[in-house]
Amino acid sequence: MKITRVETFAVPPRWLMCRIETDDGLVGWGEPVVEGRADTVRTAVHELADQFLIGADPLRIEDHWQLMTKGSFYRGGPVLSSAVAGLDQALWDIAGKAYGAPVHQLLGGPVRERARAYCWVGGDEPSEIRDQVAAQVEAGFTAVKMNGSGRMARLPNVADLNEVASRAEAAREALGPSGDFAVDFHGRFSAAGAIKAVQVLEPYAPMFVEEPVLPEYTHLIGRVVDATTLPIATGERLFSRTEALPALQAGIAILQPDLSHAGGISESRRIASLAETYDVAIAPHCPLGPLALAASLQLAFCTPNFLIQEQSIGIHYNTGAELLDYVADPEVFRFHDGHLLRPTAAGLGVEIDEKAVRRADGTAESWHNPVWRHADGSFAEW
Repeated sequence: MKITRVETFAVPPRWLMCRIETDDGLVGWGEPVVEGRADTVRTAVHELADQFLIGADPLRIEDHWQLMTKGSFYRGGPVLSSAVAGLDQALWDIAGKAYGAPVHQLLGGPVRERARAYCWVGGDEPSEIRDQVAAQVEAGFTAVKMNGSGRMARLPNVADLNEVASRAEAAREALGPSGDFAVDFHGRFSAAGAIKAVQVLEPYAPMFVEEPVLPEYTHLIGRVVDATTLPIATGERLFSRTEALPALQAGIAILQPDLSHAGGISESRRIASLAETYDVAIAPHCPLGPLALAASLQLAFCTPNFLIQEQSIGIHYNTGAELLDYVADPEVFRFHDGHLLRPTAAGLGVEIDEKAVRRADGTAESWHNPVWRHADGSFAEW
């Protein structure tokens, strides 16, 4: 079996999909994307495919991963690791179809039968958060995630801290004592500011506080860990085992690799194993499309230290299209009391509606994250 063609499709709202075709008719799908840099990643996918994959045996997944990540003198970074990630997902999809098994069976078999999931609530005001959380509870979810703040000074004042606390209070009131909410700081605080903010959150017992400092300041995250009883999470902007290691050594509680950024299923599986040696749980980052979610679930079902899965159905980023628009049979993504059931179909376990993908290709406007500024005109973290 040989790889004969690699195609990419840029589809709304902000996703990139890749399709690998073989000479015996097997097809694998993956999702290589950096949000806001889809065109750049698309070029990288085709460069890697032309250099390493066309004409090769698709079942030599590890060898392909080694070549794609190490076969060039300049390595790493979000663009290249995301391009590798989507291609790696598609190769695992082909392997599962070739062997007639879901990917998690090829990785040792299932360790659970359902995976807990959370959804995003995006209300800027406590009253909105309360209503949106209550709606998700009514829909059967037991966990949500929300931003901890809007635009934030590096050192928050009392009013800023009161805003952080009021959001958390609203979420806790809507969830009651048995539900969970996570708070995403998005790297908007300095380390000192994050320490002040996590302390005002403690009375509301969030499930975790995510990305309290920027990834380039991972060497400071241990200060936040040591300053609070709350579980600290990070990892969506860490793309390899070596980048995740300092965060693990600093004492984080939850690691959040993104399977469309961190080298795909192959590297994310290794990241999860490394995290297990530090007694750290995995909560894969996934505000993306159906293939990223399908790949994340394959990891979830064979990973002992999996905690909870992010997913983007209904997320505020999805304008112009939804995750289920590209899925032939949405049953695999149907929620059961806030959980997703173990997929049993071969490969990634999801059937892509190829006609819908081809029809949507090129119709998406280029998405870029907002650029924020402080009141004095200087750059602010988004």
